[in-house]
Amino acid sequence: MRVKDAVGRFGEDTAAKHLTEAGLTILARNWHAAGIAGGDVRGELDIVARDGNALVVVEVKTRSSTRYGSPAESVTPDKVRRVRRLAVAWLSQHPDWAPHTIRFDLVSVLRTPTGLQIDHLRSAF
Repeated sequence: MRVKDAVGRFGEDTAAKHLTEAGLTILARNWHAAGIAGGDVRGELDIVARDGNALVVVEVKTRSSTRYGSPAESVTPDKVRRVRRLAVAWLSQHPDWAPHTIRFDLVSVLRTPTGLQIDHLRSAF
């Protein structure tokens, strides 16, 4: 496994644990869309969860330093658009969630030699 993949996996595991401890229920992790919902939606949702009646789509960003900015700063407008399109694709496969509130959260995981910092930004985009 590449270092980048290992760091990402660590961040997603950390985020899932944090979300569960915060009372959210994980519905899916690393959900892939490849050519569904009209054939043009491709990509992955890191975490899909339930928070009460809300469907929560969670983007997880992990870094091992702030040399190139915080993890949250790496979420570009293109990434936001992609995550929103993927959420629509997820809903097309899970129509029972369609009438519910949908929220887009960001979990930022910063892993440094001195410790771990987790920031959960609700309704981040």
